[in-house]
Amino acid sequence: MSTTTVETAAPAGPPAGEKTAKRPARRRGEVTPLGRLTSHGILIVASLIALFPVAWLVFLSLGPDKDDYLRPGGIWGKMTLDNYAFVLQNTNFFDWLKSSLIVSLGTTFIGVLVAATTGYAVSRMRFPGYKKFMWVLLVTQMFPVAVLMVPMYQILSDLRLVDTYFGLILVYCTTAVPYCAWLMKGYFDTIPFEIDEAGRVDGLTPFGTFARLILPLAKPGLAVAAFYSFITAFGEVAFATTFMLDDEKYTLAVGLQSFVSEHDAQRNLMAATAVLIAIPVSAFFYLVQKNLVAGLTAGGTKG
Repeated sequence: MSTTTVETAAPAGPPAGEKTAKRPARRRGEVTPLGRLTSHGILIVASLIALFPVAWLVFLSLGPDKDDYLRPGGIWGKMTLDNYAFVLQNTNFFDWLKSSLIVSLGTTFIGVLVAATTGYAVSRMRFPGYKKFMWVLLVTQMFPVAVLMVPMYQILSDLRLVDTYFGLILVYCTTAVPYCAWLMKGYFDTIPFEIDEAGRVDGLTPFGTFARLILPLAKPGLAVAAFYSFITAFGEVAFATTFMLDDEKYTLAVGLQSFVSEHDAQRNLMAATAVLIAIPVSAFFYLVQKNLVAGLTAGGTKG
């Protein structure tokens, strides 16, 4: 019996003197230079699209004539701040600003307080109908403003709250609380239940646990709820026009509406007023922006 040896040919290698260059392996999640350039380009274009209306509004507010928007190129040689001076000196701008801040901050405080306690109760407590309760809050957002206007006016009239700041705050809370309650419930779901148990072990009451342990951890969610409540009340027109009758109690949005009709749609003055209205909202956004992104994304991590 003979043994046959089979020789296997070795794979052909590179010619002598040549080295094989190894391509570095791309790590998972690593972005190529082309991909990075593309993403940056898209972000720059999106930013320009978002900022262009604001920059255009500021540019038109510097034109001295009401028809400068028809010939915007002529504004460059005659830019002035007279429009801002006219708005501040010849209108009730500061009264409107005071009313807007009272209503907006009041809505923010009451709305966030009610929404936070509601969201915490539904997240932690299992009472009969707790799931249906949240859906009922959501259903209240389905009715248009025109349908709610008459019954709300009747209720405020019976309570003698028409043309009062508190009445308008309550009306705005009916819009802010349902959404913020859903938002806070989703955020409280991401906070471990063991923290509540630790508070009970330390002898805290349920409210003490909520106030001393849970709320400090919920700052991002509270920031989002506060920002939403603030801008909802600050820019609303329909309810404020109906329920506020005194000129000195007009909010900035209603004041701008009356200002437009009073001055025959002088768009240069309208633009200046719009820029001034945007300043308080921008300042409030600056105060809460640190926690804003975290609060917007936290509720979506629970699954």
